[in-house]
Amino acid sequence: MLRSMTSEPEQQIGVGTQDAFQRLWTPHRMAYIQGENKPSGPEAGDGCPFCSIPAKSDEDGLIIRRGEHVYAVLNLYPYNGGHLMTVPYRHVADYTELTGPETAELAELTKQAMTALRTASGAHGFNIGMNQGAVAGAGIAAHLHQHVVPRWGGDTNFMPVVGHTKVLPQLLADTREMLADAWPA
Repeated sequence: MLRSMTSEPEQQIGVGTQDAFQRLWTPHRMAYIQGENKPSGPEAGDGCPFCSIPAKSDEDGLIIRRGEHVYAVLNLYPYNGGHLMTVPYRHVADYTELTGPETAELAELTKQAMTALRTASGAHGFNIGMNQGAVAGAGIAAHLHQHVVPRWGGDTNFMPVVGHTKVLPQLLADTREMLADAWPA
């Protein structure tokens, strides 16, 4: 049952000892925690989402830009609104395995992503990087991808620090459309 925004918080039985905290439930995160969309093995045919995304429409795959060797796609489990990744089409795990043209296009799409994010959302800064290997934190280690995470002054508020929750103010489909429209020609 839906409640109005002005109603009193619903008391939930079974959530532990009552305290001063209200709970913000984010059940959609459980899919990521439990490994949804993670490949079953290291090969392209093992269910690699980065290999299957390009076969989808831009809207369904959350693809913002397609290049010849690399594409830009929104992160399905973003750290911040607008968090995207530049991904080579070729199933390759290590940065040193990229060809010259793949490396150049990965860099170019990353630069374009920064421009689009500044234009569309006024990003003040960025975290950009790759986690190479599972021990380095790569969620999908078998297929190289570079994260481009926009940042704004004051974007670390109480929610992630105290609530371990990130508030995203926009649906991914709307973010994809906004960034695709702002992408430099």
